[in-house]
Amino acid sequence: MILPAVTQLLVIQDRDRKLRHLKIELKNAPIERKSLESKLAGTSAALDAAKHKAKEIEVKRKELENEVRTREERILKYEQQKLATKKNDEYAAFDHAIGSLKTEIAGIEDRELELMESAEAQKPIIAAADKEATHTRDLVQRQIADIEAKIKAIEAQQQEVQADRTRLASEVDEDLLDTYQRLFDKKDGVAVAALANDICQGCHVKAQTHIIHSVKAAKEVTTCLNCGRILYLEP
Repeated sequence: MILPAVTQLLVIQDRDRKLRHLKIELKNAPIERKSLESKLAGTSAALDAAKHKAKEIEVKRKELENEVRTREERILKYEQQKLATKKNDEYAAFDHAIGSLKTEIAGIEDRELELMESAEAQKPIIAAADKEATHTRDLVQRQIADIEAKIKAIEAQQQEVQADRTRLASEVDEDLLDTYQRLFDKKDGVAVAALANDICQGCHVKAQTHIIHSVKAAKEVTTCLNCGRILYLEP
């Protein structure tokens, strides 16, 4: 047998535990969202890095093209000057300069080829990063939508449970409710505990004989002398 007032407190305690759990879920929801957004930012950053590297390769390749163009223009100028000169030493000097420029061009073109190969190697990396970013974005968007829906559901449930708790609390003696609330806050959500095999299930200490008799009689609210929790006889 359980004292009716204690039965009411057990129901209120159940609602309060639900409210505490819902509050934790609401608190965790933004953390979950932030984690998802960080994951999305990471894949986006990887894609941006891959594209940036490809752009750097292209910029370097164009710089080399300009270097080749500049040397080709100088070769053309030397060729024209060579045709205009009648001095053997000047002719030989132009030939030497032209040869040196052609050697430089060959070296630059080798570097251009290396950059072209690097650009080709970068393409599948970009494609993979783009695929991963797209997949992650779609996944994160769905998960964030789920979180938003979850938040709305929790808030609705929270309002429902709170309304029920308020109704139940209005039927309990004010002093007893204050005692319960103080215990609930101090005892980690367990203000009302069962007495099973003469042991308080809140602090796991054996109750004194007169406390055991009082709980069994169920004529008044009885508390554990060790932890202060309100006791009821486990059915």
